[in-house]
Amino acid sequence: MLHSPILPGSKLGILGGGQLGRMFAIAARKMGYRVHAYEAAPDSPAGQVSDLEVCAPYDDLESVARFARGVDVVTFEFENIPLAAVEAAAAIVPVRPAGRALHICQNREREKNFLRDAGFPCAGFEVVTCPDTLAAALARIGTPSVLKTADFGYDGKGQLKLAGRVDPVSTWKAFGGGRAVLEQFVPFEAELSVVVARGLDGAVAAFPVCENIHTRHILDLTIVPGRFSEATGARAVNLAGQIARELDIVGLLAVEMFLLADGEILVNELAPRPHNSGHFSFDACVTSQFEQQLRAVCGLPLGSTELLAPAVMKNLLGDLWGEGEPGWPALLANPALKLHLYGKSEARPGRKMGHLCLLGNQSESLAFLEAAFRRAPGDPA
Repeated sequence: MLHSPILPGSKLGILGGGQLGRMFAIAARKMGYRVHAYEAAPDSPAGQVSDLEVCAPYDDLESVARFARGVDVVTFEFENIPLAAVEAAAAIVPVRPAGRALHICQNREREKNFLRDAGFPCAGFEVVTCPDTLAAALARIGTPSVLKTADFGYDGKGQLKLAGRVDPVSTWKAFGGGRAVLEQFVPFEAELSVVVARGLDGAVAAFPVCENIHTRHILDLTIVPGRFSEATGARAVNLAGQIARELDIVGLLAVEMFLLADGEILVNELAPRPHNSGHFSFDACVTSQFEQQLRAVCGLPLGSTELLAPAVMKNLLGDLWGEGEPGWPALLANPALKLHLYGKSEARPGRKMGHLCLLGNQSESLAFLEAAFRRAPGDPA
């Protein structure tokens, strides 16, 4: 079925007002589109740079429908949107990616079952609903293992690593109950990710494979290109493209993976949207992941994902604001550094407030960041 492209000058709707929506809106406005953001809280990062910010709960389906009637296509920038809201919008205007992909990726149980049923490599897991099923899962999977909530987990939230002998009753009580997934612990060599785009015509384009380093379960550094073999990168790109096709994605899909010591790659998590690890593309690629999202959901040809320069991206968390505004001039004295701040009004520990991107020699970039963040930015060396 042929679809007419949604051309510049049209109105794009985005569900979610966070930093991913903000960077999408910046890319869209550069190309002449108007952007409407739907977010429960006012003055959101995306709302600050959009033509219109609609503030209403996601379960207010009448407000969602009114929002959809005012735009030409809807996309989203995070997964925790009720499927009913997506379906309410889709009854009026195209929503890309479709609700099926969102429904699968917003819940670990559905996501793991999708991967296993489709034959994609992932860690062994069992669904857990009570102390008895936890005991049975531990008997099959053993420890070390990781207990993860089925819903609403990110940046390490809703996860509990289990080791040694485990009492299922007290563990389940401490975890808080609900549906969960017990997952085999993977002794990985490296964490990597691929952001892949798929257009309305089925064309697929992958960004360079990222090497990701986490601190306290939150992404700290992304190194592009990742420090692993060309063959490993090719396998990761191929796997991400296969998953995007299986999900029938129109838009972006981020695939997080583990690289094992024997070279095997296991899929860890999926995100049907731009991804933190893809932020380097804003500065280092011919087409950013945000422009690529726009191209895909608007039915335009996908852009080049060529890497123009090696890059290192670092997240800036709210911890840096503990003694006031960081001293940006000291960081910006590095002429290869790009600073992105998200417009969030309150800095909290662990909250993503912005990121840095350093272009050029990776060893030099990593050495600069190590020296800069041994102290607060702006402090004397």
